[in-house]
Amino acid sequence: MIGRVLLTLGVMTAMAACADAGTRGKSTATAPHPHVGMWVTADGRIRQELRADGRYEEERDGRPKAYTGRYTVTGDHIDYFDDLGFTATGDVRDGVLYHEHLVLYREW
Repeated sequence: MIGRVLLTLGVMTAMAACADAGTRGKSTATAPHPHVGMWVTADGRIRQELRADGRYEEERDGRPKAYTGRYTVTGDHIDYFDDLGFTATGDVRDGVLYHEHLVLYREW
């Protein structure tokens, strides 16, 4: 019984090593969506970061992480799913993010 377990672990280790060798040196990550990054209102009071991992963090009036959650992007449309349970939407048009009643500009 112990011999079978050790043999199985050895085979699994060898398979993992082969799989790793096949991808070593090659990038398997995809480029982040072009809307990923920091968006800011003209007065700077609201800052919204769309992170590459599909999460967002919004700072309001200097209060970090005032809102946090996940988001999905379909073309230029963004659906927000806040950690508190509410949802919101946004659309990027001509390089400007229209998020509900907010207008945010890309911070480069």
